[in-house]
Amino acid sequence: MKLLTIIGARPQIIKSAAISRAIKNQYASSIKEVVVHTGQHYDERMSAIFFEELQIPLPDYNLGAGSGKHGEQTARMITGIETILENEQPDFMIIYGDTNSTLAAAVAASKIHVPVVHIEAGLRSFNKKMPEEINRILSDHVSTYLFPPTQTGLDNLKNEGFRVDNRPPYTIDRPGVFNVGDVMYDNTLFFSKVADKNTDILEKEGLEKKQFLLVTLHRNTNTDDAVRLNAIFRALLEIANSRSEILVLPLHPRTAKQMEILLEPELRREINSNPAILLLPPVSYLEMIQLEKYAKLVLTDSGGVQKEAYFLKTPCLILRAETEWVEIVESGAAVLCDADETRILDAYRYFMSNPESSYQTIYGDGKAAEKILNLLLTGAGATT
Repeated sequence: MKLLTIIGARPQIIKSAAISRAIKNQYASSIKEVVVHTGQHYDERMSAIFFEELQIPLPDYNLGAGSGKHGEQTARMITGIETILENEQPDFMIIYGDTNSTLAAAVAASKIHVPVVHIEAGLRSFNKKMPEEINRILSDHVSTYLFPPTQTGLDNLKNEGFRVDNRPPYTIDRPGVFNVGDVMYDNTLFFSKVADKNTDILEKEGLEKKQFLLVTLHRNTNTDDAVRLNAIFRALLEIANSRSEILVLPLHPRTAKQMEILLEPELRREINSNPAILLLPPVSYLEMIQLEKYAKLVLTDSGGVQKEAYFLKTPCLILRAETEWVEIVESGAAVLCDADETRILDAYRYFMSNPESSYQTIYGDGKAAEKILNLLLTGAGATT
């Protein structure tokens, strides 16, 4: 069986590691994987380094799509992916998550009748102003196999008319829908052990375990909005001034740029000069896992970081108005704060006073990748 895997952004590279690792360790004789990197993220520190660190096969193709308007970028990727699909003739094409790469691949494959496998299907923010929401909905509705990572994702698909009792052979009109767990949980279990042995970010930056807060900020709804960006950094500055913990901020390139442009001058000076605020360049995936694991608290607008914090039993403040990972909030391990200074500070104080949170097993057993590949092999007669 030949699988063609589409990746393009940092989270997809990470997610694909679980599938590639399972193929290498258990299915090398029965599955061939062809990897296509769209080039949606092309910064060396944000992309290429992860292939080496996560032991992922180097891409067989790189489209070099780069940045640009949504339509321009997506169109370039559709054209390139369609040509590769025609040349490779895979049995299935695997897509991850909700980026423009995801949508471009789903459109290209479905139009020429290559069955689409959507890993991380069924996630909904119920906010169609987010490009990611459009990408994930459209991708789900042209997929032949859908793998929601949680019961909530499965329920979302049911509510949109997907049947979970379909039987093979699966088709684009009668897809197979399975909740087998989350490949990111597979990865976090595996790489947290690797990180403990192979990273020294804590020692390098002089950090003590559970004596610092980790902050990540990259979504353009926060970084490109002066009101929101200033509110978040005012809250961070107050936190830095109120206790003895260090705030660690690995800065996405866009965030670093927008801080210089949009932060109020006095606030920017205070942030840059505060000894309790450690501004870092982008860190590697293993370093991020290490920081998430040993932080006292995580503050983030990243969906992936929210989940990894949960997997590693670190409470989280979500700097967005909504989240696809509603289970984390419902469990009490995370709080939705948006870019509201008061809500951020209230949630911070709550977790400092109530450090114990509930971490239920809601993302599977750490073997999602194996289950996905086994289902594809046993139902390999699927068509679009």
